[in-house]
Amino acid sequence: MPAHDDAALDALANGTHGDPFAILGPHRDGEETSVTTFQPGAGSVTLLADGNEIAMTRIHPAGIFRGALPGSGAYRLRVGWDEASREIDDPYRFATLLSEYDVYLLAEGRQLRLTESLGATPATIEGVSGVRFAVWAPNARRVSVVGAFNLWDGRRHPMRKRHDIGVWELFIPEVAVGSLYKYEILAAHGGLLLKADPLARQVQGPPETASIVADAAPFAWHDEAWMNGRDGRSDRALSVYEVHAASWRRHDDGSPLLWGELAEQLIPYVTALGFTHIEFMPVMAHPFGGSWGYQPLSQFAPMPALGTPAEFASFVDRCHQAGVGVILDWVPAHFPTDAFGLAQFDGTPLYEHADPREGFHQDWNTLIYNLGRNEVRNFLIASALFWLDRYHVDGIRVDAVASMLYRDYSRKEGEWIPNRYGGRENLEAIDFLKELSGSIEIYAPGAMLIAEESTAWPGVTRPVADGGLGFSHKWNMGWMHDTLRYIEEDPINRRYHHDEMTFGLVYAFSERFVLPISHDEVVYGKHSLIGKMPGDRWQKFANLRAYLSFMWTQPGKKLLFMGQEFGQTNEWNHDATLNWGEADQPEHDGLRRLIGDLNRIYRREPALSATDFDPAGFRWIVGDDRDQSIFAWQRQTGNEDETVVVLANFTPVPRSEYRIGVPFAGRWREVFNSDSGAYGGSDLGNLGGVASEPIGQHGVAQSIVLTVPPLGVLILRRDS
Repeated sequence: MPAHDDAALDALANGTHGDPFAILGPHRDGEETSVTTFQPGAGSVTLLADGNEIAMTRIHPAGIFRGALPGSGAYRLRVGWDEASREIDDPYRFATLLSEYDVYLLAEGRQLRLTESLGATPATIEGVSGVRFAVWAPNARRVSVVGAFNLWDGRRHPMRKRHDIGVWELFIPEVAVGSLYKYEILAAHGGLLLKADPLARQVQGPPETASIVADAAPFAWHDEAWMNGRDGRSDRALSVYEVHAASWRRHDDGSPLLWGELAEQLIPYVTALGFTHIEFMPVMAHPFGGSWGYQPLSQFAPMPALGTPAEFASFVDRCHQAGVGVILDWVPAHFPTDAFGLAQFDGTPLYEHADPREGFHQDWNTLIYNLGRNEVRNFLIASALFWLDRYHVDGIRVDAVASMLYRDYSRKEGEWIPNRYGGRENLEAIDFLKELSGSIEIYAPGAMLIAEESTAWPGVTRPVADGGLGFSHKWNMGWMHDTLRYIEEDPINRRYHHDEMTFGLVYAFSERFVLPISHDEVVYGKHSLIGKMPGDRWQKFANLRAYLSFMWTQPGKKLLFMGQEFGQTNEWNHDATLNWGEADQPEHDGLRRLIGDLNRIYRREPALSATDFDPAGFRWIVGDDRDQSIFAWQRQTGNEDETVVVLANFTPVPRSEYRIGVPFAGRWREVFNSDSGAYGGSDLGNLGGVASEPIGQHGVAQSIVLTVPPLGVLILRRDS
């Protein structure tokens, strides 16, 4: 092999050489093969091959050695220091790692199992165990893997660049699962960057920022029946308990429960209350707890504070065995600016837009993903599929969709760039969301894709083939805002806000809606849900019981944030546990009993769920009695034995002899009364039920006369 000039060796020694494989490892020159290795600080290096021990010659004072290799096979190196030596396999003797198919998929932005190509993957190559590292950094001058295994010295393990796709790769023998690592990047401008791995599957918790080599072995699952039976687009009951995992319950010392402890406590709690799913605010690792997870930097790693990846997988498995699904909030709209993360990853705006009018979120001081780049779209879609596949998650709830769809979102004139047609729609984001939904439909059939989208964008849950975005569900933010405004009013004023409770039915079937009372409604001075209610203590709880009963019987799937099921008095605080001391007090426990019964009725009565997205399943009986603030409606499936009638009174005045029309003759049984003494109410009702009379009312031939409790909701079902 020809001798390298001093400049090339100097560049290798000082960490500025961009092509280490051009110097290091075995190289053949005619009939001779020589090996070059860089071992900073070593006193000697011996080449071990075919039973031979060849002393290598120092060719650069920084520790670059070269020696002749007998034959062209495998070899090892014995590296000697003053008082010790160690035998190692040379990372630079291994051929390229990414297959041509990997390269093709990465170039096209179609490697949806991205962790099979990028990141840190334990592997055995030519009988040698180690870790295969690969990272996308197309504009870097040099990229090295650094960790405790090489003294965090970027000169020791510089990577090979695959110029056709901008990916750097290196197999390092003997690195083990659990090893800490980062990438040291020499940027084009000459700066030195130390970055966590965007594809890391395990990471340190803050304030530490290193990536961790994760075990890639499959988890042991016991949920085959659950996975085979799920259907994210079905009309079956969907009642979601939204949870911030780190603050649902804490130990006495303030530390959060780990995944195993949550499995022991949260799963039975949710099961007893009849919820069908748990939805977690982002569990993807994030550097700042105050972001609640909505500023994640690790799109492939669960937050380490709650346990290992295997422990999170076990939690999901145990949920499925208990008949509870798991939904994860996921954030493809933006990411934080932390220096160790994605920002200016290779010294250039790689994951983000270069122009702040496209690439910077003013509201959140975060960076916006450049969805016009194949590699960035691939990164995000692969992340969503990773949680659905690797962790058997049942659904992804996409955060801040509105901020993605509009280029002028929360921007003034002149602060945004129009699309190529001069409009405000973000065409790249639209294409991304359609590609995301299509990929989930193909690669994770049965999984849900839920949009938090606060505008009137048409067709969010319409299939892509029909011109929609392809989500399975959309949060109904309009319903939530309208009804909360109504219920916060003093009952004497509610007659003037009557339409806020009925307006949602104008558009209720335009999308596949979830009715959400989420974490956003109980923070930042908005008060807790019980704190929003007017009146004295009894009226507050009666109002809340009536409001939640109204919600559970209206068209749309259900979501309730933790703590609201028992009427936590305080706003939610992400740094503290829920106020469990309140939960067993009579009024609070009564509210929790009500939620459990509502969930059971919702799941038991087909009319309350099977027609959530079908306008034929809903009919107003009384929608205009604003003077008495009374509403009545029926839910129906087409089978008359499944029809239910609901009546709500949003004043503290009981109403006697209130007649409403019913669709069928017979005895109508009172299957639920939010004013029941079991829930903390006054126990005013109808002695179990009433018989209809052949007296026309509300456009039908039969009617019933009811005693309507104060601030109460009744559910009636005809006896078969």
